Amino acid sequence: MPWLDTAILQIECRRKSRKKLAEELACPTFFFPTALSAEQSTSDLLADFHASLIAPGSTVLDLTCGLGIDVYHAARRASEVTAVDINQEITDAIRHNSTALALDNVTAVTADCREFVKNTDRRYDVVFIDPARRGANGERIYRLADCSPDVTSMLTDIAAVSPRLIVKASPMLDITQLLRELPDTTDLYVTGTSTECKELVADITFADSHTTEPVIHVTTPLHNFAFTQSEEAVALPDFGSPAAGEYLYEPGTAVMKAAPFKLLSQRYGVSKLHPNTHLYHSPHRINDFPGDVWHIDRVADFSSHEIKAIAQQHDRLNIATRNFDMSADTLRKKLKVKDGGTHRLIATTLHDNRKALLLLSPPHPPIHTHGS
Repeated sequence: MPWLDTAILQIECRRKSRKKLAEELACPTFFFPTALSAEQSTSDLLADFHASLIAPGSTVLDLTCGLGIDVYHAARRASEVTAVDINQEITDAIRHNSTALALDNVTAVTADCREFVKNTDRRYDVVFIDPARRGANGERIYRLADCSPDVTSMLTDIAAVSPRLIVKASPMLDITQLLRELPDTTDLYVTGTSTECKELVADITFADSHTTEPVIHVTTPLHNFAFTQSEEAVALPDFGSPAAGEYLYEPGTAVMKAAPFKLLSQRYGVSKLHPNTHLYHSPHRINDFPGDVWHIDRVADFSSHEIKAIAQQHDRLNIATRNFDMSADTLRKKLKVKDGGTHRLIATTLHDNRKALLLLSPPHPPIHTHGS
């Protein structure tokens, strides 16, 4: 690549990656081999989480290293990391960046990872794989069998070189289907923020049999929630109708993906609005609920009279619908209000099947903690 094109690539990749790769970009000679490697790389935050799953001093094999962010974070914890990629340009960059980051325990190998695990005579403590989720024409793909490589077809070969495999998968996958395709999963991590589910991470221990079912962990910067699907199946939620002056709880996106809907009510002592309305309320604020908390200013019936009254009081509202037969955009047009402001309005269905409008505002300072 001509030097001018290379310089432009580095400038552009650094600009786009400055937030998610702050640690690497603190190194002035960190090199991006391709624009795609920067676009598809994991963030420092998620790479730190992946590395935390590895026991200190482990030997690690990364079968799809890409830009190598997971490799570099793992290398600070592991005794040795072998990074495999089919692209020579990628592995050359891994060698350069490992030296630039003063990591002398990384070995880069140019190979098809499927052939590598078939032919290596080494054993590793942990194997990590992040299959590519882009098709030949750049389209997004999600099913494990459609990704490259198809990790489901490699399980026997990987088990021959390591007792443990960590698989990074799309947050779009159905959790039950993922656990069916990766039957030796012991822990499944649903990672994200309050507004976004980032990924599913399956932690697999190869064994003749597993006597316990997988534990599902919802992991965000602020919350951790662990459960099994059997616990959710037998949980007994409480149902109730919200009232003005109470608090409303809206589970975060990662929690919604994991779907511990009955357990949330049981563990946090909050009442569910309806079996199919995944919103909760309580008379006192619960600080550690894994999601957003709102103060309930008003509970109104869904009627022309109430719609008119709310529209007269507010010219801006953040509107959402939950288990409601109308979209947020349609409701906004009915109310004739603009999007925005500090107040939120959620149209929903209560446990007695009554349609309601919940007018919400940011809560006052915390006054109650779960379990206190």
